[in-house]
Amino acid sequence: MSSSQKENQNITSFGCTSNGKESFCYTLRNSNGVEIAIIDYGATIQSIKIPVSPTKKVDIVLGFDAVSGYEKSFSLSGVPFIGAVVGRYAGRIKNATFKVNDEVFQLNKNLDAHHLHGGKSNFSNNFWNVFSFSNNSITLEYISKDLEENYPGELTTQVTYSLSETDTLAIDYTAKTTKDTIINLTQHCYFNLDGHENGIETQKLQVASSEILETDEENVPTGKFSNIIDTSFDFLTFKNCPTKIDTSFVISDNSTSVATLKSATNKIQMKVFTNQPSVHIYVGGDCNTEVIGKNNVNYHPLSGICFETQNFPDAPNQSHFPNAILRKDETYHQKTSFKFEKI
Repeated sequence: MSSSQKENQNITSFGCTSNGKESFCYTLRNSNGVEIAIIDYGATIQSIKIPVSPTKKVDIVLGFDAVSGYEKSFSLSGVPFIGAVVGRYAGRIKNATFKVNDEVFQLNKNLDAHHLHGGKSNFSNNFWNVFSFSNNSITLEYISKDLEENYPGELTTQVTYSLSETDTLAIDYTAKTTKDTIINLTQHCYFNLDGHENGIETQKLQVASSEILETDEENVPTGKFSNIIDTSFDFLTFKNCPTKIDTSFVISDNSTSVATLKSATNKIQMKVFTNQPSVHIYVGGDCNTEVIGKNNVNYHPLSGICFETQNFPDAPNQSHFPNAILRKDETYHQKTSFKFEKI
């Protein structure tokens, strides 16, 4: 990004990391007053501000006021991955190992015996290069070196955030690799339609799914599917948000929204669309008094809800799960959209 571009009013300094590298924040806007801020550290969504009256906007995602907050969050016992793009593989990989072309790869273990969300040095805690930027769109690129976290192949990933005049945030991911590898990208925003300083427990959730992935005691998929009709996981009709959940819902129809979140307080809803086979919903993690967010807000386990649209966790080790291998002559494409509407 040139110095002249950095003088743009939509581009501001976002502070420096502990090693002195400066981060920048890029704001997307539309004519309806929606503003979405993206930072180059982790290709992270830092804020989404939605007008709820002619004089008031509400910030509906968790985040920090400077890049130092994001950097420090990766030293917490339960890393929250707040607002970041997650990769090279989102979710758990059992025993941190997988095979490609009959070759075994041993990844770094960062969740007991397992590998989670790309490992220790991952897509979420590294800087991305800004490839292009306009008033309503930004494309960022990250090059994951061959054998970073022991993944094979140099993987070049681009993510484009686009804000439409219909108040839809579209996220397009593409990736190419120099060697056959595995990939599973997602976005780890914590949403709160009442505003990031509040709790989500009175907001209503609907999920268009009748099955979840069965998991073991360490929340690693067993390879089986569980029917959830008439269980506590049944969100086919609107219910209050769960106070604790860390579950992959199986999506069988991508032609319509896969999940919807509603706020009666602000009279807005968010619909989630994706081309992925799963939406992993997460609430009630390890956020505690160590996590002080934007505007000095003390985040807690009910501060936000994640909609991690993605392939199934541990798919590389489950032959009947959707393919997770990206061949060196192929292009990976993931698309997810969040549409904001008044109700």
